[in-house]
Amino acid sequence: MLRTSKTLAKCAWAAALGVPLLLAACGGGGIDIGGALQDVSLRSTTLGPIKGAEDTATGTFAWKGIPYAKPPVEALRWQPPQDATPWTSVKTTTSFGPACSQYGRIYGPGSNNRYDATIGTTLNQAVGQEDCLYLNVWRPANRDENLPVIVFFHGGSNVSGYTADPVYDGAALAKAANAVVVTANFRLGILGFLTLPQLKTGDPANDSGNYTILDSIKALQFVRGNARTFGGNPDNVTIMGQSAGAINVWALQTSPQMTAANPKLFHRNVPLSGGISLASNLPVGSIPTLSPLSQYQLQGLTLLQQLLIVDGLATDAASANTYIAGKTSAEIAAYLRGKTPQQLFTTLLTRLPLLAGSGPIPDGTVVAADPIGAINAGNYVKVPVLAGNTRDEGKLFPSFLPLVGGTGNARIVTDAQLFSNHFGYNPEAAAQTTVDQWIAASYLPVNAPTTGFTARAEALNRVFFVNSRDNVLNALKTQQSSVWYYRFDWDEQPAPWNDIYGAVHVVDLPFLFGNFGPSLFGNVWFNTANRPGRLELSATMMQTLGTFARNGDPNNASLGVSWPAWPAKIVFDATPTTKAIHVE
Repeated sequence: MLRTSKTLAKCAWAAALGVPLLLAACGGGGIDIGGALQDVSLRSTTLGPIKGAEDTATGTFAWKGIPYAKPPVEALRWQPPQDATPWTSVKTTTSFGPACSQYGRIYGPGSNNRYDATIGTTLNQAVGQEDCLYLNVWRPANRDENLPVIVFFHGGSNVSGYTADPVYDGAALAKAANAVVVTANFRLGILGFLTLPQLKTGDPANDSGNYTILDSIKALQFVRGNARTFGGNPDNVTIMGQSAGAINVWALQTSPQMTAANPKLFHRNVPLSGGISLASNLPVGSIPTLSPLSQYQLQGLTLLQQLLIVDGLATDAASANTYIAGKTSAEIAAYLRGKTPQQLFTTLLTRLPLLAGSGPIPDGTVVAADPIGAINAGNYVKVPVLAGNTRDEGKLFPSFLPLVGGTGNARIVTDAQLFSNHFGYNPEAAAQTTVDQWIAASYLPVNAPTTGFTARAEALNRVFFVNSRDNVLNALKTQQSSVWYYRFDWDEQPAPWNDIYGAVHVVDLPFLFGNFGPSLFGNVWFNTANRPGRLELSATMMQTLGTFARNGDPNNASLGVSWPAWPAKIVFDATPTTKAIHVE
């Protein structure tokens, strides 16, 4: 088709600046101007122009590794995220930014910021980088504008995880939901959550210690300012998180900063397998999803004391306190910022393992002092909520089972052994392991009443996940009607993994993102036999998420049922051959 010189000039300008409506008018995957193909993945952000890539296999565009803040290194470690430095030349954004610094876990990035064998050889070692505040954007390769935007925050106990994890690739979801999908890195562990008097400046927002939450807000500010660049609607942003990511999005929904924000930075919330309850909010015996400020104050002080002891500057806590008292805050802050991530993580894991956890610090400024109390008082961001859990959450936490009457750690393999097995497993072959090689004898048979692995895991699920779920959703229900909830029951893994995992914590994520491997659990959960049913269920779940992001209500024809609001629930399940969805 011939174009006039005026049209060609307009298309060239649109391509250079990434103006979506004009690009749509120019059509296709590129613009032919004088024999030079102008890439329609060129977009202009508030920071500078970027060039992504089109994936014709998925029918999507992607921009990966967009910096949304300055690297939080050196003097900026343990500081709120700062505005990124703008650029003028086109920045190529086709590779994920580095994972944030963390100690290696089976859920982490290994040495190469991707799912590969180095994950199994870097356990408990420092991986990732402190220069890590990057986000990624996917959108369908069509001409649609004003698309809903879904911003996902990953899990990993707030100590590990990375957006380059193949489970979190946003292409399939962007296509199925017809939405803009964003994933963002954020600081982790003691680099993301740390409170110490010597790091404070006198500004309550700066001094909260909630650097992870401030990173998340910074990412949402970038989305607000740039959504239209990618064809998204800045007034229709869904925040979504799983596990620790769900705790974080609950923290955002109840944050005094977000409650006061005008305009809003998000308009729907999808928290999956996470809560926001203090122990005081829950029945006795529950495991809270939010630790008190006092615990984080103790963690910060103990970490500093132990670092001084390791360096020979003190011999015990008392002499460490004397040393600290003799130094200025600036001197202590410089001392801490001079430590490498490996030094910090090694001290944390070997000298204060009982205080090694991380999560939102209820400081009262960035994170509500009592998020459930804030909801009950109506002091939160009132937006539609779609929450979810898996049926067998507790099976991913076998070391916690003594808390509910079990005898010892239920899993008898190490993380290194688990990773090695899963990485090389053949899901199409006959079973290459047995339950008794994975689960301790005291929890067998798996389905024994009360003492079996499944029963103990369900008891853990109740005190860890279900009590927190009931607490937050019931509080929300007193304030708004727009609360929906799903339970995910799919457990069609090949034996023995259906007993070892079943509908375990995280099993719903591949279905929501449409990504079934390669990944940590891909080889042991998914095979040809269960493919038809899981693909059909996944398609419905992605479409439903897109409907909720678009309308604030998840109901759509693909469900085959009407989804009533909480306390009713929809159950997502499938046989090996077809989806099986019902309401309870």
